[in-house]
Parts: sequence; C-alpha cells; structure tokens
Amino acid sequence: MITRLLERLRALTEAPETDDTPLVPVAAAALLIEVAWADHDISDEELAAIRGALMSQFGLSEPAATEIVEQSRAEHDESVGVYEFTRALVDAFDEGRRFELVTDLWRIAYSDAGLDHFEEHSIRKISELLYVSHARFIEAKRIARDEAEREN
Repeated sequence: MITRLLERLRALTEAPETDDTPLVPVAAAALLIEVAWADHDISDEELAAIRGALMSQFGLSEPAATEIVEQSRAEHDESVGVYEFTRALVDAFDEGRRFELVTDLWRIAYSDAGLDHFEEHSIRKISELLYVSHARFIEAKRIARDEAEREN
C-alpha cells in the first residue's frame, strides 16, 4: 500500500502541483504518522493532533485532513522509509515551514502519554533530512514540551 502512495508521490513530483494534487500534505502526513507509530501505538490523541496539524499547516478541512490521515495510516505498514517524503518537503518548504513541521512532529510525540525515546529518534532523523539545524530541533522540542505541560 505504501508503494502506491510513493508512486503517487513520485508522479506528483513530476507534474506541477495544483489544488487537486495534495503532494505536500500527503508527505507531511506520512511523517506525522511515522512519529506517531514510532512507539508502535497510534493513540486517538495522536490522530487528532495529526489532523489538527494538517488543518493548521495546509488550511485543510477536517474531512480532507481525515482522508489524508486515514490513507497514510492504512498504507504505513509497507513503509520503506521517509526520504522521499522529506525530499518533497525540502523542495516545497522554506526553513520556517520545515521548523513548523518539526514542531508539529514534537507535538505529536507529546500528545499522548508522553515522549517515547523511539519518537524522539524518529523526529531527530526526520529533522536532519529536513535540514533543520540542531538548535532549531531543540527549540521545536521546547515549544512542544511547554505547550504539553500547559495543557496538563
């Protein structure tokens, strides 16, 4: 299934992006799902946080965000890595938007019972592939952690 998503992603990178080709939101959803799954459990809180991140980052409606999340989640089992997704986002986003995505990744990690070391490892790997500096990686973590502490 992830193979179909990757084929779609490859096809979209060869064609100009339009409103009906959600290349960037699909790539972002795949990364958000990757972090949520890092501890081998995707909680309802994480799914809600992923939908919220997609709606906020891309101005998607809740049904559109839900569709992208469900598609990414269904196809995640056959995942072969995150490089193609990060490559699409590096091409599409400036440093500020990549930082926001890394902050959203941290928000996903903190959205359930707490930070798992596998989630942190996934975010570190993705952050490096997105060319987000270590200082900004730590800043994003601090922002998400502080938000999580205020909510609890």
